[in-house]
Amino acid sequence: MPYVKVEIAKGIATVEQKRAVIRGMTEVLVKELGRNPEYIFVVIDEIDTDNWGRKGQSLTELWQAANRDAAVAPATETD
Repeated sequence: MPYVKVEIAKGIATVEQKRAVIRGMTEVLVKELGRNPEYIFVVIDEIDTDNWGRKGQSLTELWQAANRDAAVAPATETD
């Protein structure tokens, strides 16, 4: 009975993307381990970005700063 737990930041994946992850993980275990998909469990746990940190800051803070930086970046010309 394989059990796969995937943790991602809340709000980064659409329902369709999460369904694709579940299908893909299941397919890998069927192919590589020969397991019956009936008994493969895939759980996607979405963690609030306030509860996930990196570089001493929450993802919420990091993403807010990145959005601010992108908003004040000078526009570039495209041909």
